Amino acid sequence: MTEQKIIAVVGATGAQGGGLVRAILADPDGGFVARALTRDAASDKARELAALGVEVVEADISDEAGLVKAFEGAYGAYLVTNFWEHASPQKEKSDAATMAGAAKSAGLSHVIWSTLEDTREHIPLSDERMPTLLDSYKVPHFDAKAEANQFFTDAGVPATFLQTTFYWENFTNFMRVQRDQDGRLFLPLAMGESPLAGIAVEDIGRTAYGIFKRGQEFIGRTVSIAGEHLTGAQMVAVLGKALGEDVTYVPVPFDALRAQPWPGAVENGNMFQYYAEVPQFVAARDLDLVRSLNPELQTFEQWVDAHKDALAGA
Repeated sequence: MTEQKIIAVVGATGAQGGGLVRAILADPDGGFVARALTRDAASDKARELAALGVEVVEADISDEAGLVKAFEGAYGAYLVTNFWEHASPQKEKSDAATMAGAAKSAGLSHVIWSTLEDTREHIPLSDERMPTLLDSYKVPHFDAKAEANQFFTDAGVPATFLQTTFYWENFTNFMRVQRDQDGRLFLPLAMGESPLAGIAVEDIGRTAYGIFKRGQEFIGRTVSIAGEHLTGAQMVAVLGKALGEDVTYVPVPFDALRAQPWPGAVENGNMFQYYAEVPQFVAARDLDLVRSLNPELQTFEQWVDAHKDALAGA
């Protein structure tokens, strides 16, 4: 029997990493095995993975020596950060630099870095369409990840840069379909009439797995992914069919989103304005390429049908 290659998965108990671990588990003859990296091996999610036979290793992405040890013997690694834990571009870049250094020191053969575009390439800091944040960014969690790509390049890490996008899972929590005072369903979304590149989070992990299986072909490449590109009107048509009620799309002005009283509202307003006003974001996401890497890639309708119960809480 051929020895299986170990993929060390940062964020294995989270959305992206968890999807990759499940994709590897679903393909026991694929030649790969997952090693789940987590800060707390005693957490419920970590214990669930261990019960499935996954090797669980404690590691912190800010601890380079600990990461090198966690990467020992691995073929590759999936690397991701959670910007919203700290909302600091500097920490985002510091953690990425630490992971790049550890990957190089451990001699990994293939790393996938979960990243995003630099919004300033299309909306420079001087552009007054949206505010500049922290003196240096338009959308900090995009721009900092994009800047961090260079750490992997400079370190000589054999990397694939995986540019992700909007999770449809957002519609099951803080961006839910709502009811107005007359009981009618509506979806507020700051996208104007532009299509939104969205994806089921499970498909991020599945697509990453497809990249690992293709190996050398994707080292040094940037792969931008989505499941489907849909306007607000198209999305509410799908939602209405699944929920058995008409759903109205309500385009939210970007400034109205930025004015909301919750943390991150300004950054989210900038992000949605970028989504809506920069068509290159959608154009970069070749769905045929994504489907070749992940034949199970879900359409929005398939995802909605699988999540009716979570979506029906309005």
